[in-house]
Amino acid sequence: MQQTKPFVIPKPLVVQAYKRVKANKGSPGVDGQTLYGFDQDLKDNCYKLWNRLSSGSYHPPEVKRVEINKPCGGIRPLGIPTVSDRMAQMVVKLLIEPELERHFHPDSYGYRPNKSAHQALKKTAERCRQHAWVLDMDIKGFFDNIDHALLMKAVDKHIEESWIKLYIQRWLTAPVQHPDGQIEERTKGTPQGGVISPLLANLYLHYVFDQWMKTHYPDIPFERYADDIVCHCNNEYMGDKLKAELQARFSECRLTLHPDKTKLVYCKNRWRKGNYPVICFDFLGYTFGPKIMKINQGKRALYFVATISQKAAKHIRDQIRGWPWRVWLHRELDEIREHCQNRLRGWLDYYGLFGAHYIRNILFYFDTRMRIWAKQKYKLFGTVMQAANYVNELRKTTSGLFVHWQRDAIG
Repeated sequence: MQQTKPFVIPKPLVVQAYKRVKANKGSPGVDGQTLYGFDQDLKDNCYKLWNRLSSGSYHPPEVKRVEINKPCGGIRPLGIPTVSDRMAQMVVKLLIEPELERHFHPDSYGYRPNKSAHQALKKTAERCRQHAWVLDMDIKGFFDNIDHALLMKAVDKHIEESWIKLYIQRWLTAPVQHPDGQIEERTKGTPQGGVISPLLANLYLHYVFDQWMKTHYPDIPFERYADDIVCHCNNEYMGDKLKAELQARFSECRLTLHPDKTKLVYCKNRWRKGNYPVICFDFLGYTFGPKIMKINQGKRALYFVATISQKAAKHIRDQIRGWPWRVWLHRELDEIREHCQNRLRGWLDYYGLFGAHYIRNILFYFDTRMRIWAKQKYKLFGTVMQAANYVNELRKTTSGLFVHWQRDAIG
């Protein structure tokens, strides 16, 4: 006799979810199980998960709380689900994402298929040339303050399957286990670090912000990357009006715009002569602001452009400083390259969008650290200058050793 389950979930979908989770890597949750450990009995583990999901008996375990340093300072709390729970969330995400994508706004860029931060940044730069004012918005503790009832109302609007809604509700209320073992019950928010959290967060802001803007201010363009939002206005009056109404709108939806970090910015350039106190803003690791640039025949003019932000540059230097340089005194260059190359390439690719020379100048700090390393490793270098000459010679003769050397050599 064929056994039936209350919920119809195709077994291949669980396998597909496993492949996605494995590709994303990630650390273990509260049960300590790694992806490698899950692999050791893969077939049985996938079957057990499918069985529990299909029967309605699946209850997510506690989410492991991990705190990481933000690139721009402060602490970001992450919630790390177990490997099995990440797979369960991925099953649901694979099923509902195509439906939600049909409704999402084209200027929502965060955590979406075929959308990227670079697309958002390019569109922001284009619209700053077209509009004189930007409303730069900051939502206080967005992921931690999402209202569950309002979110489930949005879920109900798009999702019919009862089992999907059941599990989304359970993920929203899954307790958090802190590093000291303390268990915290959750009545609001969705933890950063979960597979389905970004999709649910986008759905929430789709109705809180995107659709509201489409209805009330269809002529004001914006870019949204998750909870990072900028709106473009033609004049100061409209910017102030929009700011006041959005503060009320977010409050109505149980969210708060940061009173100090939400600001109206004047996009000053050679054609916009007014003097205003706030003339730059940060968005996705870049600072948009006025900068004197060279134009024809050596002349200079003021343009409103994007460059890597000081906070992002400091974060990169801090990361490089924190690499195990003392350990590398007993290693060779190839081992240093293996550790650094992907990180260096990632910084170059991301922050090279608007003027690659800015990020190359910042990565000069890596070369400075290399000189200190060379002087300490090779005792024949009596001075920093001798070590610097050694590193400079390396750049010329082995430019392919590090990716920023290679790109400098190419030009």
